[in-house]
Amino acid sequence: MKTPRHWTLGAGYLARRADGHARSCVRRFAGVIISAIVAVAAIGYPTNAQARHIQLADLRRIVSLSDPQISPDGKRIVFIVSRTNYAKDRYDTSLQLIEIQTRQTRQLTYDREGIGSPRWSPQGDRLGFVALTGSGKDAAQQIFIMPLNGGDAKQITHDKNGVQQFEWRPDGKEIAYVTADEPIDKKAIEKHNDAFEVGDNSYLTTAAPTPSHLWLVASDGGRERRLTRGSWSLPSSEPPSPPGSPLSWSPDGKYIAITRQPNAEYGDSDLSDVEIVDAISGATRKLTNHNRLEGFPLFSPDGSKIAYWYPREGDPANINAIYVSSASGGGGEDVTHALDRHIVRAMWMPDGKTLLVAAHEETRSALWLQPLDGAARPIDTGDVNASQFFWLDAALGRDGALAFTGSSPHHPSELYYLSHAGAALRRLTYFNAQIAALDLGKVESLRWTGPNGFEENGVLTYPPDYVAGRKYPLVLVIHGGPSSASITSFGGLSQLLAARGYLVFQPNYRGSDNMGNAYWRAIFNDAGVGPGKDVMAGVEAVKKMGIVDESRMAVSGWSYGGYMTSWMIGHYPIWKAAVSGAAVNNLVDEYDLSDNNVTGRYGFPGTGSPWTSGGAQRYLEQSPISYAQNITAPTLIMSDTGDERVPITQSYEMFHALRDNHRTVSFIAYPVAGHFPGDPVRSEDVYRRWIAWIARYLR
Repeated sequence: MKTPRHWTLGAGYLARRADGHARSCVRRFAGVIISAIVAVAAIGYPTNAQARHIQLADLRRIVSLSDPQISPDGKRIVFIVSRTNYAKDRYDTSLQLIEIQTRQTRQLTYDREGIGSPRWSPQGDRLGFVALTGSGKDAAQQIFIMPLNGGDAKQITHDKNGVQQFEWRPDGKEIAYVTADEPIDKKAIEKHNDAFEVGDNSYLTTAAPTPSHLWLVASDGGRERRLTRGSWSLPSSEPPSPPGSPLSWSPDGKYIAITRQPNAEYGDSDLSDVEIVDAISGATRKLTNHNRLEGFPLFSPDGSKIAYWYPREGDPANINAIYVSSASGGGGEDVTHALDRHIVRAMWMPDGKTLLVAAHEETRSALWLQPLDGAARPIDTGDVNASQFFWLDAALGRDGALAFTGSSPHHPSELYYLSHAGAALRRLTYFNAQIAALDLGKVESLRWTGPNGFEENGVLTYPPDYVAGRKYPLVLVIHGGPSSASITSFGGLSQLLAARGYLVFQPNYRGSDNMGNAYWRAIFNDAGVGPGKDVMAGVEAVKKMGIVDESRMAVSGWSYGGYMTSWMIGHYPIWKAAVSGAAVNNLVDEYDLSDNNVTGRYGFPGTGSPWTSGGAQRYLEQSPISYAQNITAPTLIMSDTGDERVPITQSYEMFHALRDNHRTVSFIAYPVAGHFPGDPVRSEDVYRRWIAWIARYLR
C-alpha cells in the first residue's frame, strides 16, 4: 500500500539521512543521499580525532549500515555495509556478520554489486541475499544462497526481469519470490511494434508495465515454479516509498499473505487489498471486504492472526493504522487507534499477543510495544533515533531481541541491539566514530504554539562556535513528504550549514506524521496556506530567542520541502535566498505526469480530479507557481531530468516564471533518473551548490 501524499523524498531525508543510511531492500533506494562515502575501513572503536568543523569531504567517509537480520539462534546479526567509492562514482556494498556478544565482525561478500535483502534460512545454516548479475540492460538482481559453514554463494534464480523480493519457506526447503512477467508481445516489441496504451503511470513511462507475480524455487536451486498469474499484480516499490509489501508465510508453510493490486500501473497502487495465496495451487482469497489501501500483511507466530496496514477508519485522509484480523478472514480491529501516530512498521513479538510498532513522535523516531488489547508502552532508546524513513530498518529475534540501525544528533548511523524491550541499549558498531569526533553543532528540539491551536515542533542546530548573545543568520531546511518529520538524528546538511556559521531550523508543519491524526489531516485541501503559517510560527519562535539576524534569512528544501520553499518565497518577502529542489510547483502537473499521478486526488477531499467540477482552480490556488510573480528572493532550482515522482517540468515552469520576471534564478538539472541523484559525485554536487548559493546571499 502506498500512503496518499507520499509525493516526496524531501529535505527531511536530505537533512536526516546524510548519515548514509540506505535501507537495503531488493530494489534499493535510488539515490542514497551522500550515502556512504569511502568509509572507515573496518569496525573500530572511538578515536581521539582532532576536533574541527565538519566539511563537505567528510561525508565521503560516512559508512551506511542497513537491513540488520538476527540469526535464528540469536547470537549473530548480518547486515549491509555501504561505502562510497567516489573515484568510480558508485556505492560499494557488502554483507557483514557480527557476533553479538563479542562484537567481532567478518565480511561475507566481496566484489558483488547490488547486495541487498540478507535473510537467514530458518535453520540458520544458510544465508539468502540478492545481488546484481549481468551488465548493461541485462543487469538484474538474483537470489544467492551462501552456506555459513564455508563455500561459495550459489545463484538459484535466473529471471530476466530480476527478483523484486523473496522469503524463505518456514521449513527452509523453498523460497518464494516476486518477479515481473515478460511482455506478451515481446517479439513484436523487438521489431519496434512497441506502441502501448497509457494508464496511470508517469509521463516518462516507455512501455506498458507488466504484472509481478509469485514464484517458488528450491532453496538449493533447480527449476522455478510459477505460483500466481493474471493481469493483477503484486505492487512494486519506487523510491522514496516503503519497500514493496513483503511476503509473509504462514508458520505451517501452506499459505503466503500478499498485497494485490488490480493491475501493474503504479498510480493504481492505492487500489490494493490483502490476499492469501495457497502455496500449492496458487489460489487466492481476500482477507477482508475492503477494496483499497490495504497492505503489508504479516502472519502471527501461531498463524491464527494477520496484522496489516490500513488507514484509520478506512479514510485515506487519516494516518496509517495497524489492523489485526483472524487469518480466516474479517476486517479485524485497529489496535493502534489509541496510540494516534502514523505507523511505518509493525512486527509480531514472539508471544503473538503484542506488536512492535514504529512511528515519529514529535522530534523523535519512536518505538512501542503495542498489545492487542491494551495501551502501547514506549521502548527507551535514549538519544538514538531508529532509522525509519517510511519503514523501520530493524529485525526481531525469536526471543524478542531487537536489532536496528539508527543515529543520534552527533553520530551517524550504527548498529544497535536490545536483548529485550526493557534492556539497556547497546551500540554494536563504531564505523562512524571519526565523524562523531568532529566539532559538531548542538542540536535541540524547539516547541511553539502554532495556528489553529496546534502545539508544533522542529529541530534547531547551532553553529559549533555558537556564542550566547550573538545573532546569527537563519537557514530553514524544510522536510519533504509531507508525511515525514524533522527529528534529532544526525543531519549532514544541517551540520554543514551550521559549520558555516548559520542557525539551521527544520520546522515540522501540518501534514507531518509526528503529531497524530488531527495534525496529519489538516494539510488536506490546504497544501500551502496552513503549512506556511506553521513554518512562520516556528520562525517567530526562533526569533523570540533573540539569536537571529533577521536581515539574513534563507529557506530551502527538496520535493515537498521544495514545494514549501517555493510557497514561502511567493508569500513572505523576508528571504534573502532560496534553494528549491525537485519542487512540486504545479499540483495539476503532479496529478497528470508523476508516478503517483491520480492518487493526488486524496489531497483534495470533495474535489478529486483537477479535471472535474472546477477542480483545476483549487489545485492551482494551492500551487506555488500561481504566486511566482511575488517572488523576489534569489532562487536556486535543482532537479533530475528523469524524476518520476516530481517531474522536472515543474522546475522548468518556475525557472521561466522567475527569469521572465527578471528575478535572480539559476536552474541546475542532473541528467539521471530518480528523485535525487543516486551517485556520489552528483549527490555531493547538490550539497555543494546548495551551501554555496546560500553563502552567496547571506554574506
